[in-house]
Amino acid sequence: MPGRAVSSSSLPGTHSSGPLAPTMSGMAGQPASGSSGLDALAALGEPTRRALYAYIVAQDRAVSRDEAASATGTKRATAAFHLERLVGDGLLEARFARVSGRTGPGAGRTAKLYARARQQIAVSLPPRRYEIAAEVLAGALEAAERAAAPVSEAVARAADQAGRQIAAGGADLAELLTRSGYEPKQGPDGCIHLANCPFHELLARHADLVCAMNLHLLQGLIGELGACAQARLDPAEGRCCVTISLS
Repeated sequence: MPGRAVSSSSLPGTHSSGPLAPTMSGMAGQPASGSSGLDALAALGEPTRRALYAYIVAQDRAVSRDEAASATGTKRATAAFHLERLVGDGLLEARFARVSGRTGPGAGRTAKLYARARQQIAVSLPPRRYEIAAEVLAGALEAAERAAAPVSEAVARAADQAGRQIAAGGADLAELLTRSGYEPKQGPDGCIHLANCPFHELLARHADLVCAMNLHLLQGLIGELGACAQARLDPAEGRCCVTISLS
């Protein structure tokens, strides 16, 4: 079957506004509203909103609108506005329950309660994806122990599988690379150079392991996508150790 064409729509000069590429086990937790992590965290720049958020996450239970307003010295209507903004940005979750804890006749009306959202919001500039490395390496160690296989082989297999999972359902290599944090750029030689390494901080002490993992991950991604491209190790200062040749 012929390989898919590689679009340059996501290379420098254009920008993708979509969510991060999917990772293993539904990782890369994004805000429920679809906002970016930066937008969600920017919501906390407003002092009243930040105070309401800080009070709610410090409690070991869900908090009513009235309690949050009273504890922070905020008018109820103002608190309601900011709390709904925090829910919309994925920082808080809301549910309805009776504050008294009683049920049945005479238990009172339900109130809207707020608690910290269960999902994780992480922001890193430049993009870092250490959750992918952790998933790959943990899975590889478990597989190596079960099969009594060399760790390097287990890492290669786990990284290839991770790359295929990231690419599942994707259609464009350049956009997947962008969403995965690689910052692809078209080089003068016609190759795709990756300006950013999502695992950069691990390189100082584990360069061989991380570069091998990165290579197999990208090979798996390309293989699953069916793109007319090939990943190869090509380390150079200031960019990722992998270069992608187009064919």
